[in-house]
Amino acid sequence: MLIVNNPGSSETAFAQLRHSRWNGCTLADLVFPFFLFVVGITTHLSLRGRAARGDSNREIRGRILRRGALLFAIGVLLNWFPFYQYGAIDGHPHPTAVDHLIARLTELRFLGVLQRIGIAYAAAALLSWNASGKRVAFLTQAILLGYWLLLTLVPVPGEGTIGLDQLNNPGHTLAAWVDRGTLDWSRWGLGNHIWQESRVYDPEGLLSTIPAIATVLLGVLIGRLLASSRALEERIRQLFAAGAVFTVAGLLWGLALPINKNLWTSSYVAFTTGVACLTLGAITWLTDVRQRRRWTEPFVVFGINPITAYVGAELSAVLFDSTIKLRVAGRLQSLHQLAYDGLASWLPPAVASLGYSLAFVALWYFIMRVLHRRGIVLKI
Repeated sequence: MLIVNNPGSSETAFAQLRHSRWNGCTLADLVFPFFLFVVGITTHLSLRGRAARGDSNREIRGRILRRGALLFAIGVLLNWFPFYQYGAIDGHPHPTAVDHLIARLTELRFLGVLQRIGIAYAAAALLSWNASGKRVAFLTQAILLGYWLLLTLVPVPGEGTIGLDQLNNPGHTLAAWVDRGTLDWSRWGLGNHIWQESRVYDPEGLLSTIPAIATVLLGVLIGRLLASSRALEERIRQLFAAGAVFTVAGLLWGLALPINKNLWTSSYVAFTTGVACLTLGAITWLTDVRQRRRWTEPFVVFGINPITAYVGAELSAVLFDSTIKLRVAGRLQSLHQLAYDGLASWLPPAVASLGYSLAFVALWYFIMRVLHRRGIVLKI
């Protein structure tokens, strides 16, 4: 996620490290669903551990709600940072400090990655806690099939047609209509709180968060498989089998409902879950069967403190992109731009973009390794 979110240049980055413009799936499009899939796995393991320690159902549900709310709040604060709107402000030829603060609030995006994780985690954890595997599987199927029908058969208000006819028009889908109806407050003079790069739909919008809950629920089911008493080899075989079934199902479903990250379509959920199972199966075989673990050290360092790594990286990215600026050749340039331009002066643009990403990750690996060695783990 750090590599994908922090390219030297989003325009010159390798295609597989950029999100699909609309339909389709690149390597970059696998990162977020993998994250939610793992959230589902760890949700099962964590809640089972709390129950084993004697926590009551009420305590467990309270913990779920608090954690989901905290993830959502951190996501909003990340979007708000640095809490101040730089540059000119429309309608304010001589803006005051208060004007800059208010302007930032009117463009504050309410939703985002951590917000979706918080909502999907809380919903999936509450739905799956004390539920049988059959019930969780039924709920997952109902969510995916219901979302498919909702997205395609329900008429989109103002479009005069059902959603199926608008799936290739980003700003005209039912999901986009819901986003504008709930997040665009400009009609009341309170600003547009949708993703600023589109202003007509949000890739982490409310409607498309519903199938993201299904991604977490599928992770919960896989978590139950991994935690079962079956032989390791059997669990790995089942992981590969599930991966093959979901991958093929997602590809076939994609013929009727395009695989689309921004809409988080049901076919996208199936396909990415399949690839996640195959990836996890391969890693489990390599580390637990073949005992090849030396290569995992950097991933363990990041995995021990994932939220710290993500939040810290997002904050530093804002500082590098828009806050820390140096005057070079008579004009102000961001630290990010200066670093990328330096790499691009002697490397091909795509390689320079990847080089910046890797340098950014290396910086945060150093920070996370220091925390790891000192036993500092920040949990939510």
